[in-house]
Amino acid sequence: MLEKILTTLGLVLIGGVGGTIAHWLQTPLPFMLGSLVSTALIATLFGRVIPEGYVFPQKFRLVFLAVIGVMIGAQVSPDLIEMLPAMLVSFSAIVLFVGLAHSGNYLIFRHIGGYDRPTAFYSATPGGLLESITMGEAAGADIATLTMQQFLRIILVITLVPIGLSFWMGAPVGSAGGMTLTHANPSDFSHLHEVVLTALVGLLLGKPLRLPARHLTGPLFAAALVAASGLAVLDLPNWMISVCQVVIGASLGMRLGGLRGHAVLRGAGLGLLSVGLMLGVGLAFSLTLEHVTGQPLDVLMVSFAPGGVTEMALIALSLNANPALVTAHHIWRIIVTVIELALFGRYVQRRTL
Repeated sequence: MLEKILTTLGLVLIGGVGGTIAHWLQTPLPFMLGSLVSTALIATLFGRVIPEGYVFPQKFRLVFLAVIGVMIGAQVSPDLIEMLPAMLVSFSAIVLFVGLAHSGNYLIFRHIGGYDRPTAFYSATPGGLLESITMGEAAGADIATLTMQQFLRIILVITLVPIGLSFWMGAPVGSAGGMTLTHANPSDFSHLHEVVLTALVGLLLGKPLRLPARHLTGPLFAAALVAASGLAVLDLPNWMISVCQVVIGASLGMRLGGLRGHAVLRGAGLGLLSVGLMLGVGLAFSLTLEHVTGQPLDVLMVSFAPGGVTEMALIALSLNANPALVTAHHIWRIIVTVIELALFGRYVQRRTL
């Protein structure tokens, strides 16, 4: 027992170092990605130092997963709700985008990549990284491959979109342009009890409601209702959110230990096809909506790009656009994806039994 605890703490510490280095290098999703890469390298290159039969403790991981769920749901603020009437057309387009992107990606991973049905289905989602990984694991997907493809989606979108827009505008955009959404007061714990209470309510309601990946989606939907109604302020210091990402990244990195160079290269090729398809579909919607909504093409493109919510909001700031508008589209994309997974995920799981 002690050996398992020490191993877990050691992996989290290694993940924290990797996350800090990634943060210094200004990579996308630095603390989660840096933690994932560093622990995956340990599992792959120095697997003998890890006790035989060791598995990252799931109950420990789920605590931090619930907090992340709350912070995702907290993005649905009253301000965003007030903006809904003006975004009905683009929000409807997001629903179509999710369906088209997911279907096209599934064909890529299933028929070109040769992945099994659950792995292809959950790798193909155009959003909801943690939700897809959590639900995919329950459905019997190859968790290492699924995790790799979901992170490649985020990395490729977050890398390609800012680079493309930077060339177009002639100046860096996003975090590369110095934009930040960092919490102003790292010692402010005044809303910690509200976050914990919301997470507990979400966890308690998730089981009777039979929510998929309830440890994440329960707190997520509970936080969305609380934040949208203005009942409480769900906010935490940025460093605490980073710690949650480090722990989750470390748990995922341990599952990537079995991947080798050929699998990674193949996944990268499939990821480029998938991201190319999604950006193409997003561009088509953006060109159409530009004339309907009056929003600039670049802002619409950022709203449809299936990348991380934070980085897309930073890019919006770089474009002098309303980050709340862009964030609203990405939160809606994630919600639609989670609902779609809940509706069709069980069908995919039944087809594999």
